[in-house]
Amino acid sequence: MNITAAAIKNNRVTFLLLAVLLISGYQAFTQLPRAEDPSFTIRTAVVTTQFPGASPQRMEELVTDKIEKVVQELPELDSVTSTSRTGLSMINVNLKDKYTDLDPIWDDLRRKIDTVKGDLPSGVIGPGVNTDFGDVYPIMLSITGDGYTYAELKDVADAVRDDLLRIDAVAKVEIYGAQEERIFVEYNNARLAEVGLSPQQLRSILEARNIIQSGGSITSGGEVIVLEPSGNFESVDDLRLTLIQLPQHGEVVYLEDLARVYRGYVDPPTEKMNTTAVPCLGLSISMIEGGNVIHLGQDVNALVARLPAIYPVGVDFHLDIFQPDLVEQKVDDFVENLLQAVGIVMLVMVVSLGIRTGLVVAALIPTTMLITLLLMHTFAIGLDQISIASLIIALGMLVDNAIVMSEAIMVQMAAGKERFQAAVDAAAELRIPLLTSSLTTAAAFLPIILAESGLGEYCASLFQVVTIALLVSWSLSITMMPLLCMTFIRVKPSEETESFQSGFHRIYRGILVAALKHRTVSLGIVVGVFGLAIYGFGFVDQGFIPKNDSPRLLGELDLPLGTAIEETEAAIAKFEAFLRERLMAEGPPEGPPEGAVKEGFLGWTTYIGAGGGPRYRLAYEPQSKGGEHVSLILEATSREWIDRTIPLLEEYCAEQFPSMTTTWQAEAMGGVSGKPVQLRLSGKDIPTLFRLAEAVKEYLRATPGAKNVEDDWGPRTKKLVVAINQARARRAGVTL
Repeated sequence: MNITAAAIKNNRVTFLLLAVLLISGYQAFTQLPRAEDPSFTIRTAVVTTQFPGASPQRMEELVTDKIEKVVQELPELDSVTSTSRTGLSMINVNLKDKYTDLDPIWDDLRRKIDTVKGDLPSGVIGPGVNTDFGDVYPIMLSITGDGYTYAELKDVADAVRDDLLRIDAVAKVEIYGAQEERIFVEYNNARLAEVGLSPQQLRSILEARNIIQSGGSITSGGEVIVLEPSGNFESVDDLRLTLIQLPQHGEVVYLEDLARVYRGYVDPPTEKMNTTAVPCLGLSISMIEGGNVIHLGQDVNALVARLPAIYPVGVDFHLDIFQPDLVEQKVDDFVENLLQAVGIVMLVMVVSLGIRTGLVVAALIPTTMLITLLLMHTFAIGLDQISIASLIIALGMLVDNAIVMSEAIMVQMAAGKERFQAAVDAAAELRIPLLTSSLTTAAAFLPIILAESGLGEYCASLFQVVTIALLVSWSLSITMMPLLCMTFIRVKPSEETESFQSGFHRIYRGILVAALKHRTVSLGIVVGVFGLAIYGFGFVDQGFIPKNDSPRLLGELDLPLGTAIEETEAAIAKFEAFLRERLMAEGPPEGPPEGAVKEGFLGWTTYIGAGGGPRYRLAYEPQSKGGEHVSLILEATSREWIDRTIPLLEEYCAEQFPSMTTTWQAEAMGGVSGKPVQLRLSGKDIPTLFRLAEAVKEYLRATPGAKNVEDDWGPRTKKLVVAINQARARRAGVTL
């Protein structure tokens, strides 16, 4: 049976089905996963190995090269890059874009890494394989406390972390900026020699005292009783009061009589974190796959509101990065655009075709959107900036089917056909042309999903959502639209004919006739306009992903390789003081009174040293470097102010820190991207590589528009080489 005739004849079933779909669509809208970016697979794992004290060259030869050789055996491997630093090897394992099920591949990688562990030097820590490199942490909670130590803040952070993990939508919580504690035993070599002790003997005495192994168990009367020997150190005081027997005199003294025992932190630290120039600890929060980031934000906000009443006065909590607000704003903007589209279509149709036709055509938009959202929920497509953009794009196209169908039915009615027959005949006439038109429009987005690249995966929902929306619109245009037109639209047989005699139609007919009479001139004008459009296209900024209007600035600051983290802290403290004094806003952008707010930064988060902070959004890739590196995430009052301020920041850093390399970039949309132009030089002769790299960098620096030209090898650093004469050392009885 003809689907249009069936929908009209069974109008009660049709209306009931539409009502069910609309209600289901709204429920799907409330349940759809929400995130800033679509699901995207980061096909990178990081293999980290530590060898304390080893030079970069030794790390390369003894550790990195051996691991790289087994990594290259992976058949799914696309590329492998490595960085060898003093005491640290980091290897990035990148897989080909066509692979999506990564768990078996990472398991194979771990097995291969295990086979090489026996070939590494003794004293090597690791290697460890991090396959969670692509995890996104949309919320960063910082904890500050004036007068509190890092250890005390760490206790608070651990407790808050436990509370956060109880939230259903939370997958992981990582702590940043925590300083690892140590118990230090500082001794004077002269003092130990005076009592006849060597450092090795003192170490052996302490190791023998600190019993942490199980004492076994005994069975008594059918009951197993565990033996737990005492003697291990429970506190710093226990360690201070350890009895040491002196070998020369047989006397017994306390350890505190021979050495200074105290609790402290690892020195030098590997990383630190600040929030708007205040030292802090950070808790980065990731969401479970398929979760709703808006609901996650609501739960985290509720928890943060309760925290001040739980913890001591002086401990403050700040949400430095909070992506749920951004996602909620995008969803609200979509709903607003949807309502605007319905209103505009209704207004245009009411003015041109009357109120009945306007209401009928406008009804297609919310119906199509809700059914599309239902199908998105069915196909596991969440709401993110790509799918929302797709829905907005579809808004401008899906109403065409309704307009064409309703006008065709009105023409049939005006020609004198009975209402039912007019609706059926118009649908039969336009069914295939409208389907072809919808599929042709959808096919324009097909190359995006067919691209075997990260960008194709990132933007896949653009094709999927537009196609779903257009096909839903077509389905409704041959079922719902004929039913609504037959039910509500009234057309007199002479109404359409008379309307073609209006002033507008007479003017349009005159232009059309003139264009047909002078075909050569008409075609020339068309070709000229087309050529003008092509010429003007050259003045349009080009890029697949549009610019982000987010008022957030990202900064990467690098002092010379090998700079101590203390020097980095001093430099960033001076820079943050400049931000506070010169570029800090007086209040939030929406705060009263009007005009009282100066443009500027509202706050920022600083990551000093290794790690570079969490990946708070998909397009942000943290930099894993050493103590010379600083990453900043700054919140400002507007994107326009950021664009004006970047040159000022570059100028200040160039004047105050001549040896510092800075990269400032407004937050961008899209997947992970590095520098826009990258060249790779490879070879086995290192001096020749350095010479060629310097020549290439000089050429690039001379290129107009190029800045921050640098290589990933980094400058050479200083080291002291102790050349030992083996024969003389043996004669002197000195061991190495």
